[in-house]
Amino acid sequence: MATRRTDGMNAGGGKRGPRRALSAGLVVATVLTTALSIWLAVGLTGQRAAEQRRQDVLAAARQSALNFTSLDYRHYERDSGNVLKSATGDFKKQFAAQTQQLTELVAENKSVSEGQVLEAGIVRSDARSARVLVVADSKVTNTAVPGGESRTYRLQLDLVLEDGQWLTSDVEFVG
Repeated sequence: MATRRTDGMNAGGGKRGPRRALSAGLVVATVLTTALSIWLAVGLTGQRAAEQRRQDVLAAARQSALNFTSLDYRHYERDSGNVLKSATGDFKKQFAAQTQQLTELVAENKSVSEGQVLEAGIVRSDARSARVLVVADSKVTNTAVPGGESRTYRLQLDLVLEDGQWLTSDVEFVG
């Protein structure tokens, strides 16, 4: 008559219960490690995308402010064109509407403004819009001030993402 063993030993003398528990534990640990790795990779990708968007917004705001504060009567058409290339919406319409008048005024006064962006910081942003504060200096020379004078501007720029490019939709001078 065959007897059945109940002490966890099989007929070959091995322990099947602890081996199964160890194998199950390794499978669970592998699954958890894989899930954690995927979760971290997705989070890192999201952080990289947010940082890239932040850098793109700041670069666009800096360039727009530089274009806005760097104008020369000798090539005002090109300089005002640079402002319009990085503009959209009401700001673009308003600036375009004033271009002829500004061209005459700048030429009459032989105005040259050499801008330099000192600081820029994002106030708020999302995937499609941003608000940036920019501090810029400009050395301005014209017929009234031939030796030039320095001016400091504090600008608030609203930007929107259009066709993969951040464009300025509004510019305000702030205190």
